[in-house]
Amino acid sequence: MTAGLPPSLPRRARIRGWRPIAALGLAALAGCGSVPRTPASTASAAPSATVSPAPAASGVPAPIRIGIALGGGAAKGFAHIGVIKMLEANGLAPAVVAGTSAGSVVGALYASGMNAFELQQKAVALDEASIRDLQFSSGGLVLGQKLEDYVNAQVHNKPLEQLAKPFVAVATRLEDGERTVFARGNTGQAVRASSSVPGVFQPVAIGKYHYVDGGVVSPVPVDAARQLGADVVIAVDISSKARGRTPGDLLGTVGQSIAIMGQKLGHAELARADVTIRPAVLDIGAADFTQRANAILEGEKAALAAMPRIKERVAQLQAQRAQAAQQAQAQAAQARQKSCLEQRSSWRKLASAAGLDDSCAAP
Repeated sequence: MTAGLPPSLPRRARIRGWRPIAALGLAALAGCGSVPRTPASTASAAPSATVSPAPAASGVPAPIRIGIALGGGAAKGFAHIGVIKMLEANGLAPAVVAGTSAGSVVGALYASGMNAFELQQKAVALDEASIRDLQFSSGGLVLGQKLEDYVNAQVHNKPLEQLAKPFVAVATRLEDGERTVFARGNTGQAVRASSSVPGVFQPVAIGKYHYVDGGVVSPVPVDAARQLGADVVIAVDISSKARGRTPGDLLGTVGQSIAIMGQKLGHAELARADVTIRPAVLDIGAADFTQRANAILEGEKAALAAMPRIKERVAQLQAQRAQAAQQAQAQAAQARQKSCLEQRSSWRKLASAAGLDDSCAAP
C-alpha cells in the first residue's frame, strides 16, 4: 500500500514520494544506532579516542622561557644587575636563573623575588664588611660565613627550592673536580660554595665533600640554565681575560688564574648559549667595590647592544612554536575524523552515503 499518497498518482510519482520519508527514517535509525557526536572542543576527553591531542592543539603556543646564566667575576658581578634591568625593561625578564660565584649571589637575590631596581638598591647599600670575614687558615683567608648569612637574610631564609624563580648555584667538588649544581637546600650555603675562590675563601664542607668556586669547571653556567628548562639562554660573561697584564691584587691574580684554567671549558659552554653578553668590566678590579655603579652601567649598555639579537632569537622560537601548534591542531583534527569514521555504525555509514550525516566531515 501507499498510505498517505493518492492512489491515482503514477507509480513513478509514488516512488518519488516515498524517498523523503525513507530518508528521514534512515537518518533517525542512524541516530539511534550510533554514539552521539562529540563536540570538537572536547574530543580529546572522549573515552574512545585513540590519539591524544598534542599540548599545542589549542592553537596557542607555549610561552618562551628565558634563562639567564650569570658568570663569576667578583666585584665585576655588579654588571649582572644592569643586564637584568634592561631585560626587564624590554619585557624579557628571565624565568629561570643559574649562577656561578658572583653570579650566584646576584642570581639568588633576583630569584628570591627582587626586581632589578631592588637589586640595585641592595648593591648601593652593600657594606663590604658585611660579607667578608677574614680568618687566616691553610684553606683560605676568608671564612665565607658572613656571605652565607647575608644571602640567607636577603632571601628570608628560604631554601633554593622555595625561591620565586627556579635557581641553581654551580660549584666545584674539591675532592674530584666534579661540577656540582645546587638546586635544593640552604640557599646561602650554596652561594657560599659557588663563590669560594680557591686560596682566598676556605672550602665549604657540605656533607662528606668540600666545595670551591664554580668558575673552575663552569665559568658561565649555560648548561645549568638549560637544564632548568630555558628555551633561550642568555649568558653574561664577566670573567677576567689574560691581556698581557699582571693583576694588581691577590683576588685578581687568583681570579685570572681560574679564568685561564677554565677557559677551554668556558668557551665550549658559552657556545651553547643563544646570546652571550660581555659587559666592558675587564678594567674593574676583582675587589674594587667602589666601581659598582660603573659595573651596573656597563651591564646596561652591553644588554642594550645585545637586545636585537635576543629579540630575534625569541621571535624565531615563537614562529617555530606557532607553526608546530598549527600542525598539531591539524593532526588532532584529522585524528578525530579518523576515529569518528572508524566508530560509525552501519546505519550512520548509510546515512553518510546518502549525504544525510556530515558528523565526520573532513576538517
